[in-house]
Amino acid sequence: MAEKRDYYQVLGVQKGASKEEIKKSYRKLAMQHHPDRTSGNKESEAIFKEASEAAEVLLDDQKRARYDQFGHAGMGQGGQGGFGGGFGGGDFGDLGDIFGDIFGEMMGGRGRRAGGGGGRRSRAQMGEDLQTEMDITFEEAAFGVEKEVAIHKAIVCGDCHGSGAKKGSTPSTCDMCHGHGEVRRQQGFFTIAQTCPKCQGSGQMIKDPCVTCHGQGRTRRKETLSVKVPAGIDDGQRLKLSGQGDGGVHGGPAGDLYVQIRLKEHDFFTRDGFDVLCEVPISFSQAALGSEIEVPTLGGRVSMKIPAGTQSGKKMRLKSKGIAKLGGYGLGDQIIAIHVETPNKLSSEQKDLFERLAALEENQSNPMSKGFFDRVKDLFQ
Repeated sequence: MAEKRDYYQVLGVQKGASKEEIKKSYRKLAMQHHPDRTSGNKESEAIFKEASEAAEVLLDDQKRARYDQFGHAGMGQGGQGGFGGGFGGGDFGDLGDIFGDIFGEMMGGRGRRAGGGGGRRSRAQMGEDLQTEMDITFEEAAFGVEKEVAIHKAIVCGDCHGSGAKKGSTPSTCDMCHGHGEVRRQQGFFTIAQTCPKCQGSGQMIKDPCVTCHGQGRTRRKETLSVKVPAGIDDGQRLKLSGQGDGGVHGGPAGDLYVQIRLKEHDFFTRDGFDVLCEVPISFSQAALGSEIEVPTLGGRVSMKIPAGTQSGKKMRLKSKGIAKLGGYGLGDQIIAIHVETPNKLSSEQKDLFERLAALEENQSNPMSKGFFDRVKDLFQ
């Protein structure tokens, strides 16, 4: 007979490994080598059995202590860890929970551990989460607002108080699962628990349903809720209202409501993080000579100096004139982008002035223009 391998070596973990490390390693091996996935491959079946034996010992504090002190000799029955005689029933603690996870993944749902220690399944189920949208203005997003939102949600039926049974009657125990909400079947080495198809996991049958909710235990109605929108929120972000989703089933907690923010476009402003961007037009004379102009901000109009010689596209910053930062950590800035406008209609007097200006510019070019055309000449020489 081949010598038994060290349990830590079997699972690929160090001797001082934590339970979480052992579980993670065993789960990976079990998913890879489970007999239902390997179609009778004897080598994989042997690996699966060996890994399960090692995990059963190392996840049990008392067995692990004996194994660490005496090795396989401390396990009894020639070093067996109990795997060989125990998989038909009983409660395997951590190992059983892993089995439940494995079968849940293999069968596309959440499993429960095998054995006879499962107990009666709770009928209570959490209500579904809901989602709605809320349109807000640029200013409301910047400074915060409190608004109402209307939703249709499931609530506990007021006539049957969520039981689903008609007044004066009570639900009866399901005769298929005997109130457990699960039925069991044998699969390979294990007993698999599945949701009872007759009562859909509730463990009870309603023979005389409530006329208001038709046995569902819930009804739907429209509710209007007040929502506090924090200052600084941005387009596409969501607010969570805990417990404002659909009501729970059979006494379960309510779900949550998620409110997705939709930001309306503004006539003047756009947003860059917590900064506000705004383009302001000025004339040739204002750009050349300098000026003082009024510009719009979220807090109203303010005066701003335009230095002489300002170029189109120049950006100027107004400190703390932007959007409130989430959490109350100050304000962003407002960025003013200067746009020097070219007039498309000129009076005779304006035309005369521009012609005189053009004549003067022939001998005294602007710095940027002079540099540009000098480089053009060098390029084509």
